[in-house]
Amino acid sequence: MTTVAALVATVLLGLLAVFQLALVLGAPIGRFAWGGAHDVLPRRLRVGSAVSIVLYAAFAVVALDRAGLVDLLPDGVSTVGAWVLAAYFLVGIVMNGISRSLPERFTMTPVCLVLCAAYLVLAWAA
Repeated sequence: MTTVAALVATVLLGLLAVFQLALVLGAPIGRFAWGGAHDVLPRRLRVGSAVSIVLYAAFAVVALDRAGLVDLLPDGVSTVGAWVLAAYFLVGIVMNGISRSLPERFTMTPVCLVLCAAYLVLAWAA
């Protein structure tokens, strides 16, 4: 079960990274992110999207390590990391769920829900 959860999380994070890269490069899809106020993100939000890409890579390492698919982190770090990320994506469910942007609300809320569930599976794994 942890392998499936890690792979689901990693694939979703990869897709989010591609999405964020598109935002960094100026794609007019900003209504799906950062509150949806801009079609093309201003510079400060593009920087935030670039930082998100790096964070998603770190999040994926936590998932893959926790599932035993890679061995890059001490067990305690990946365990605590999984719990922290489950909580992070739980907050993401709420924040995206109350977004004024309907496109963001209806796409990112379910993504955060799946990621939260995946990290909960990983956190509870023995």
